[in-house]
Amino acid sequence: MLEKHILDQTNKEEKFVKKRQIPIAIGTVCLLLTLGICVQVKTVDNSITSVAKTQAENELRDSVLKWKENYDNAESKLEYKEAELEKLRKQISSSDESSSKISEQLEQNNSILGYTDLTGSGVVITAQDGDYSTSKGLASLYIVHDGDLIALVNALKNAGAEAISINGQRIVNSTAITCVGNTTMINGEKVGSPFIINAIGNPEKLYGQITMPDSYYDKMKSDGVSVKIEKVNSIDVPKYTGLYKFDYAKTIE
Repeated sequence: MLEKHILDQTNKEEKFVKKRQIPIAIGTVCLLLTLGICVQVKTVDNSITSVAKTQAENELRDSVLKWKENYDNAESKLEYKEAELEKLRKQISSSDESSSKISEQLEQNNSILGYTDLTGSGVVITAQDGDYSTSKGLASLYIVHDGDLIALVNALKNAGAEAISINGQRIVNSTAITCVGNTTMINGEKVGSPFIINAIGNPEKLYGQITMPDSYYDKMKSDGVSVKIEKVNSIDVPKYTGLYKFDYAKTIE
């Protein structure tokens, strides 16, 4: 009986121990599962953080590369524009120089052709018909003729006159000075006595050429024509308003 009692007691204790081991085992499993989940969650969190960090770094790198590309493109465009601007500056400078030379040449040509109003120092010659009563020869001698005007103009040109006009008519290479009856024609326009000849040039040379001994100027005075000359600091010679005519010359085609 005693052995049976001991055996029953032992079985009861084993059942009690087993009943207590079941909750412990379950608790242990739950603890392990919880720890595993935490570790996994942490690993996932770390992975997500790492991926996010890598993605941010990539985006930043791409942004920097894109900015550098834009900067390089902008710098290249700026260098190109600066080169173009410098090219334009040189062209403008060259164009200005060419335009200046062309303008200067045109001005010189216009002056030579008589298409420009001019002013400067020179001489003024006044010639008019003399008083017939004081004439010692033929009546025609005291009248100013076209030949007299031509002789005075040629003398002025020989002395270096740069511009000449008679009664406002500019004397150019094609100018015709003629007499038609009692009328004097210059550049196809009627002019009459007194004849005012303006000549721009060196006053001393012009005056000396006209008044030199045995000059045509002296002959006119001796014939009874009223003629005088004076040096002036400033006179005006108007531009030629007519057209150049060529009777024989033609443009080569």
